[in-house]
Amino acid sequence: MSDSATVAPDPATEDAGTGGARILLEGVTKRYGPKDDPAVDDVTMEIAAGDIVMLVGPSGCGKTTTMKMINRLIEPTSGRILIGDDDVTRRNPDELRRHIGYVIQGAGLFPHLTVGDNIAIVPRLLKWDKKRIAARIDELLDMVNLDPAQYRDRYPRELSGGQQQRVGVARALAADPPVLLMDEPFGAVDPITRQRLQDELLRLQDELRKTIVFVTHDFDEAVKLGDKIAILDKGSKIVQYDTPEEILANPANDFVRGFVGHGAALKQLTLTRVRDVELNEAAVAHVGGDAAEAVRAAEAIGRQHVIVLDDQERPQRWLSVDELRAPDALRDVPRDEGVEVVSLASTLNDALDSMLTSSHGVVVVTGRRNAYQGVIRVETIMDAMADLRGAPAREVS
Repeated sequence: MSDSATVAPDPATEDAGTGGARILLEGVTKRYGPKDDPAVDDVTMEIAAGDIVMLVGPSGCGKTTTMKMINRLIEPTSGRILIGDDDVTRRNPDELRRHIGYVIQGAGLFPHLTVGDNIAIVPRLLKWDKKRIAARIDELLDMVNLDPAQYRDRYPRELSGGQQQRVGVARALAADPPVLLMDEPFGAVDPITRQRLQDELLRLQDELRKTIVFVTHDFDEAVKLGDKIAILDKGSKIVQYDTPEEILANPANDFVRGFVGHGAALKQLTLTRVRDVELNEAAVAHVGGDAAEAVRAAEAIGRQHVIVLDDQERPQRWLSVDELRAPDALRDVPRDEGVEVVSLASTLNDALDSMLTSSHGVVVVTGRRNAYQGVIRVETIMDAMADLRGAPAREVS
């Protein structure tokens, strides 16, 4: 979508899918009382269509207030906010919010509604027909890597925190909005789940190219996810607004240096993505395939384990050569949630973390719709680290 995109989708192209739209904040101020200091003070900021922009800063700096004024959950005192060429401060706020996705910490799902009904809330408000809504529910659950048949009719209490957060993202995407607002969405989950949700967001963004405004207190998360980072001080004063690479290499002042913290050079490793290095191949089999052929293929390249894929090329589990010799070894291969997987958008730090808990010495790499792309080995990561340091790679025995 071009920079002149509007918030409301064009009915003639509603089914085609919507990319991102430019956001412009122009002199935006928020005061809660006429004598109060501004919570947000004269912010001007442009966000390019299809970018993820991270709002980072200390508590009380106004980053969440700034974000909430975009969908008018908080009304600006003055200034203009444009999405595309549409001034949202002149829109009906309820109608506006139906075309802006919103994800909060803890997902915010309605506990009395099923997963499917939670996702369907906005499409029903937009009066989509039942067949279209049902298809969209299943499409989105598949997109966030939840089997529709397994999860569509469950209630939020039956899901883990990470699964609830995935449903929250699916709900925000239900009406295919050009803009997605995310308010510390992964802050309440454990570190491993957090990493997986971050990877999932990057994978979705590679496919959907929404404009995402993401509030976080975690600078490492900002470096990993952001196309640009806005570092804010009190009153939402933008101290530096630039790419992660530029902020790490050239912090604007002592405040930014203090916020980035020690180890800026190490943080450079989070800027190298799995897609930037050459992947390795593993021995591969498919559910329902010929187990004997899979054994021969593994032995031909000196492997003792095979990664089994389903009919959509999604990794299911590792099986040893001995397990493949059992009768009907590939007839029914359920998914092992413990398989260590990273996406092409994951960082090398993420891959290394996953590798440390893997019993296979490699980590499986997936792309769009979680389709298998290859594996990454520790030698590859060490070579990339050596390149960043400008030193020769160390040999791995």
